[in-house]
Amino acid sequence: MNSSLVILYHREPYDEVRENGKTVYREKKSPNGILPTLKSFFADAEQSTWVAWKQVTPKQKEDFQEKMSIDGLGDRCTVRRVPLTADQVKNFYHITSKEAFWPILHSFPWQFTYDSSDWENFKRINEMFATAACEDADDDALFWVHDYNLWLAPLYIRQLKPNAKIAFFHHTPFPSVDIFNILPWREAIVESLLACDLCGFHIPRYVENFVAVARSLKPVEITRRVPVDQAFTPYGTALAEPECTTQLRYGDRLINLDAFPVGTNPANIRAIVAKESVQQKISEIKRDLDGKKLIVSAGRVDYVKGTKEMLMCYERLLERRPELQGEISLVVPVAKAAEGMRIYRNAQNEIERLAGKINGRFAKLSWTPVMLFTSPLAYEELIALFCAADIAWITPLRDGLNLVAKEYVVAKNGEEGVLILSEFAGCAVELPDAVLTNPYASSRMDESIDQALAMDKEEQKKRMGRMYTAIKRYDVQQWANHLLREAHADVVLGEPPQM
Repeated sequence: MNSSLVILYHREPYDEVRENGKTVYREKKSPNGILPTLKSFFADAEQSTWVAWKQVTPKQKEDFQEKMSIDGLGDRCTVRRVPLTADQVKNFYHITSKEAFWPILHSFPWQFTYDSSDWENFKRINEMFATAACEDADDDALFWVHDYNLWLAPLYIRQLKPNAKIAFFHHTPFPSVDIFNILPWREAIVESLLACDLCGFHIPRYVENFVAVARSLKPVEITRRVPVDQAFTPYGTALAEPECTTQLRYGDRLINLDAFPVGTNPANIRAIVAKESVQQKISEIKRDLDGKKLIVSAGRVDYVKGTKEMLMCYERLLERRPELQGEISLVVPVAKAAEGMRIYRNAQNEIERLAGKINGRFAKLSWTPVMLFTSPLAYEELIALFCAADIAWITPLRDGLNLVAKEYVVAKNGEEGVLILSEFAGCAVELPDAVLTNPYASSRMDESIDQALAMDKEEQKKRMGRMYTAIKRYDVQQWANHLLREAHADVVLGEPPQM
């Protein structure tokens, strides 16, 4: 039987590990994020295929097993792995995606590199993904394509399966037209996205940016435009939009557009918080703090995440308010980027230099101002930190959404705590009750940390309660349901959200 649902995602739906000389497949270590939700749809469909890439050596490629089944799911669920050499991966992911596309998507055009990019390799890998996806698919299957690494896959799929339903979700920001059009390959990218039945983005601003790009390059017509949903802040913040385009016409095709931000998994986070081991960890953290306020700023090493700007603000805080020295602690868990991504080396060096400088200036025998972790913390440890933290300081220079901010709010269960959030994180238009700030303006950053430290408990509870309600209303399961419903698929689980 052919598949009715095909998911194209750059990661495999399991971890591949070696045990006792054998290769075994385990559940992904991260219990949160979109992978578990995608897997639930993958497993629920009558017949489904998951397409991902797998790096192989020339010797491994000789007898490489492209098609696999997952234990417990039987033959209904097939994983198709696209075999890529180390050079293909390097040029596709580490260079073209991260050194050309990533800075443009996040509005850092001065970081864009063209000469090292391999567009032909990118096209070839997208075509390989599309070919693998169509191999066992029904003619009218739903193809669910994820993110900019697979920008070109929709058009290749449309050429192979003209009657397919194709939904694309863009997990990163989509930049303004003058930034996006720096890409020399802009027309091919837009042509492919216009081959979709549905293009989804986190927030209305990204939809409008895409529409502006499409109109600058192709003779598209706006056929439907509506006021933004009540879940989004329509005015007053950096990424606000009062209206959203929901349909375009391009030739004889109608392309539906929608804004539906990825949610977190509140039930899972609350279950983790309730664990005895996590409760013990929370108590240990609070005991070690000995009455100090705890600030957490979690993320990963990336120049777009604003960690450098946050550390500079923290240094100014200790200078401006010496009475806080010894009374507050900043914990900064930032996961290192994968090896081989040269674009992040300078970012990590700068973060480590700044943390060292602050500790060198202000540390006492009984107090370390900054605790920096570049090795990944276990997810339960991170949740325990969120529960113990008085403030979460999440101020990226640009971010498609930022699930960490949502996870902090859920961990706090609507109780006391303060979220400082960059206006340039996509979730800021969902969470106007955060202390919103502009990480490009040092005075605004200074004001935001002062406001967070001074906020009384009653005000904290009001703000956190409203944010928690907003996050629970649109969790990760509802995000997936929304996309599949809008794509007119028959594999939706549960009821659509009432927003």
